Amino acid sequence: MSSRRLLSAAGLAAFIGIWEAVARSGLVPVALLPPPSAIPARFVSEISLGIWQTMVLASLGHYLVGLLIGSLLGVVVGGAVALFPRVDAAQAWVARLLRPIPPLAWIPFAIIWFGISETAAAFIIAIGIFWINYFTAYAAVGAVDKDLIELARAFGHRSLKARLQKVIMPAAAPGILSGLRAGIGQGWMTVVAAELFGITGIGQRMMEAAGLLATPVVIVYMATIAVLYGISDTLFLMVQTRILRWQP
Repeated sequence: MSSRRLLSAAGLAAFIGIWEAVARSGLVPVALLPPPSAIPARFVSEISLGIWQTMVLASLGHYLVGLLIGSLLGVVVGGAVALFPRVDAAQAWVARLLRPIPPLAWIPFAIIWFGISETAAAFIIAIGIFWINYFTAYAAVGAVDKDLIELARAFGHRSLKARLQKVIMPAAAPGILSGLRAGIGQGWMTVVAAELFGITGIGQRMMEAAGLLATPVVIVYMATIAVLYGISDTLFLMVQTRILRWQP
């Protein structure tokens, strides 16, 4: 184990130790800040009751749908806009108008259009992920060296499809993959917000627990999101490394 990992582990242990000490000192009511030692028992209780599995599977369902839709549309639209200057000019003000609107602001429309359903949650998640991938794909494709594209033309790759396959996508891949990775994290941050209006999932369970001051349960699901993000990010990083193995 490297010294960096040892320091990271020590920092985490110190954080948990300070948290435990503060929670047990009486400075803060236990109902507001439960000690870390109280969390495992509540986690086991949530699992034994089947609640944890139900909530996690529900959240994973609309998270994956939102991730797929937001990522696919973001990359395709962002890349297309970068490739065609007229399209870029036509949508520039529309993008500037819509981009600052946070995903939470779309909740009323999500309810009106889709009702209180998993589709509404997936819609909210997709919006948050879309803009990250849109701008990273736009920047990555737009930054491809124009001399490389002209060189591809000179070697007979005159169709857009050929240039995409041989030059544009390989050159833009690192930037696009970085955006996809950022979208994975953004999606998990949006999951809780997307479930606040009564959709079954981690966010709904956290709100129920908070209303009952069951703060250990809230922390169980906060930790669950952190672990799920860590797993998804690690898996994507493995895929990214494999795709970009051609890089020096």
